[in-house]
Amino acid sequence: MDLLSITNDYIKQGYKLICGVDEAGRGPLAGPVYAAAVILPIDLQIPGLNDSKKLSSSKRDELYDMIIKTAVSYSIESASNDEIDSLNILNATFLAMNRAINALSIKPDKILIDGNLNKGINTVSEYIIRGDSKVESIAAASILAKVSRDRYMLELDSIYPQYGFAKHKGYGTKLHYEKLREFGISNAHRKTFLRKII
Repeated sequence: MDLLSITNDYIKQGYKLICGVDEAGRGPLAGPVYAAAVILPIDLQIPGLNDSKKLSSSKRDELYDMIIKTAVSYSIESASNDEIDSLNILNATFLAMNRAINALSIKPDKILIDGNLNKGINTVSEYIIRGDSKVESIAAASILAKVSRDRYMLELDSIYPQYGFAKHKGYGTKLHYEKLREFGISNAHRKTFLRKII
């Protein structure tokens, strides 16, 4: 699908600062959930831009650098594993998204959220189902959030090397569960996701 078709529809309506918002890390057993907000120039096309889940790690890194160099404004924020345990993952995701939107250096005139829900967003917005594969700015946000979270999980791996975070990024793989049974739950884990292990 043409990533600019929906954006162009909004441009025809008079919007110029279109912000895409997406998250990364709702499913893992450990670490924060990340969110990014991105406003791209309306005349910019980034070759190879796509939903972060459809790209290789090296391609995401390449696009990450291109996005932050060319964006009109961008922000990357997170909600911690403790906030996830306190608020639940949906509300923590909205918290991270709101932080990203609020941290933009330029106020957008249209905010597009990836997913099927935007009731937790504190500013006027619209949601677009599978927006990360339909809207360029949302795809860009998905890449910034994914790369930033993966890099954070590499940092966590150096603090908790016994869990293998560098390999699975906190997701519930067979290796991760084996390590949890061997070493127990760390301060980086989401305790509400691991009630069967506690």
